[in-house]
Amino acid sequence: MKVAFLLSKDPTTTHGGDLTISRELMAISRTVHDTVGLCLSPDVTAARLDGDLWKVPKQAVAPAAIALRSLRRRRSLVHTRFDDDAYVDALDAIDADVYVADHSYMAEPFLRSRWAGSKPLLVNTVISESLVWSETRGIVGRIDSVRIRRDELRVARAAHGVGTYDADEAAYYRSHGVPRARWLDVTLAPKPAVDVAASGRRLVFVGERAWPPNQQAFETLLQWWPDISRGIDGAELCVVGNRERTLALPPGVQDLGFVPDLDAFLGTCRAVLAPVSTGGGVRVKILDAASRGLPVVATSAAVGSLSAVFEIPPHDDRGGFVEAARAMLLDRGAAAAEGARIHTINASRWAAGVPQRTVLDWIQS
Repeated sequence: MKVAFLLSKDPTTTHGGDLTISRELMAISRTVHDTVGLCLSPDVTAARLDGDLWKVPKQAVAPAAIALRSLRRRRSLVHTRFDDDAYVDALDAIDADVYVADHSYMAEPFLRSRWAGSKPLLVNTVISESLVWSETRGIVGRIDSVRIRRDELRVARAAHGVGTYDADEAAYYRSHGVPRARWLDVTLAPKPAVDVAASGRRLVFVGERAWPPNQQAFETLLQWWPDISRGIDGAELCVVGNRERTLALPPGVQDLGFVPDLDAFLGTCRAVLAPVSTGGGVRVKILDAASRGLPVVATSAAVGSLSAVFEIPPHDDRGGFVEAARAMLLDRGAAAAEGARIHTINASRWAAGVPQRTVLDWIQS
């Protein structure tokens, strides 16, 4: 069977949590099926094939033109932005047995392609854009989130099947007329375990802060850090990921931005902090930490359905989060035991083929 993944970003040049999992899904698909990708890329001027990845030029954002098209097509801004004519033309030339839209909005080009109605479309929602827009993009986001939710449901109902990274989101779609919506129980392949027992009092936050939920979480952590670190000698918080803007940092915090060797750096950390309040979706912070055996202190929005998978209790109130983070700094042995526990769970699930079966069963459904 031939499977075509429809991507909004170039996985060969772009980083981010959604692409980390997209690469994993495509790698699993390749173990059984002929698998290709079609992506928007700012690095090409004309559509071209790069290995098993077709690249289409990604145009610069033109707010006025997008707004006008949005009004004409009666679509939300984000669904209009990615409904690209050149992408549709490239898609028309890719004859696959199954098409997988990575993000709901990437289904729009398929629904205008020659294959709509004759070939099965699977939609991987990745994250609820309507939720993110309503809570992080001001008045425009709150207004357009209603249209985004309408578009997400319209796309889901037109698809052969829908996959989500959250069990509650899948249940939402099923309750709104999408019976073939399912939770994609996907985790990352295990990596060598971090030696938490040898770590110093260093905690880490990882996230690209151009993504508004990560910027929110970063700012929350800056407010909570003085309470987390109070009275603990050598307590250190390192922030990793491209920054949106420079902020004043409390003592003990380093904003490192992009780190060239992330594996080596995370090998020096005690635990991952994730005080995320908006979004959810792919939750790569949690998945990556589990794959390495790094303990996690997280909120419900950060851990989502993975709370049950890895038995990680969420900490939504400031006091509970602060105390859990302090415990990681103060008790290295307990932190090491927690890291080993979640690393074992993740490795066992991969050895048993749980994520692999989840992806392949969904593609073949």
